[in-house]
Amino acid sequence: MTAATRLLRALPAVHRDRLMELASEVSFAQDARIFEEQGPADRFWVIRSGAVTLDLRIPGRRAATVATLGPGDLLGWSWMFPPYTWDFGAEALSPVRAYEFDGAQVRALCEEDPVLGYALVRAVAEVLAHRLQIARSRLMDLQAQRGGIANW
Repeated sequence: MTAATRLLRALPAVHRDRLMELASEVSFAQDARIFEEQGPADRFWVIRSGAVTLDLRIPGRRAATVATLGPGDLLGWSWMFPPYTWDFGAEALSPVRAYEFDGAQVRALCEEDPVLGYALVRAVAEVLAHRLQIARSRLMDLQAQRGGIANW
C-alpha cells in the first residue's frame, strides 16, 4: 500500500465515515484539465480509477510532468494550506473516476473534530513526504545524467 492509498485507510472508521459523508463521485474525460497552476485550490480528490498527471509550467517550454497519480492516490493538497492556490496543474491522462471533497467543508470538519483533523493532516503529510522523496530521487537521477550540478 502506498502512502497515498493510506489517506482514507489511515483514518479510524468513524472519522473515515464522517469524511466520506462529504464526498461526491465525479469523473473527468481523458485530456480534461482538472485544475491550473496558481488557480484557486478549493477541493481535492481521491482517485478511484484512471490516471492523472501533475505538471509545472516552465516559461518558454512545454509543461513538465512532475508526477503521475493513479487509483487510491490523493490529488490535491493545496486546499489545506493558505493561500489555497495550486502549486501544479493537473490533467486526466485517461478517463478518471474520483471522490471529490470540498476543501472548506473538510477544513470545517477538522476544526469541529480535532482528532479527525490531526489524523487527516498526518495522512496528507505522509503523502507529501513520500512525493518529496520521489522528487528528490528524480532530481538526483537528472543530476547524474547531466554529469553533476556544475552542468545545470
